[in-house]
Amino acid sequence: MRKLTQLVLLASLLAAGPAFADMKIAVLNYQMALLESDAAKRYAVDAEKKFGPQLTKLKNLESSAKGIQDRLVSGGDKMQQGERERLELEFKQKARDFQFQSKELNEAKAVADREMLKQLKPKLDSAVEEVIKKGAFDLVFERGAVIDVKPQYDITRQVIERMNQLK
Repeated sequence: MRKLTQLVLLASLLAAGPAFADMKIAVLNYQMALLESDAAKRYAVDAEKKFGPQLTKLKNLESSAKGIQDRLVSGGDKMQQGERERLELEFKQKARDFQFQSKELNEAKAVADREMLKQLKPKLDSAVEEVIKKGAFDLVFERGAVIDVKPQYDITRQVIERMNQLK
């Protein structure tokens, strides 16, 4: 629906003819501006440090479960009934542990990501507003709404630079 609204807006601007020719237009990749900022890069490094041990633990658990599964697939029919049942039970337990720990890690990361976004969004909005005012743009499109754009119309780098200057 948003794309349709943007297309209708663009069509109406094009229909305006000469008035449209005097407009100053820019394109902004809002998400890139956020993720490429120094603050977001620092957050990514901090998050790697914070969640890295849990991720390593998950990978080890996954590897262990995969090893058990491989043993069951390759030699399960040759194993004694008790040994096979023990391995199947161990595999199921590791799979449950993996799912539980993975869910916990994803939830913790999502909470941290939302908190980071909550802190950075006002800064990003301020940087966007300043760049738009300074450039005296009449119309700014989100990059995702545009098929192609010449680099001189893309203000994303300017926004990133401005955001990095803000404290």
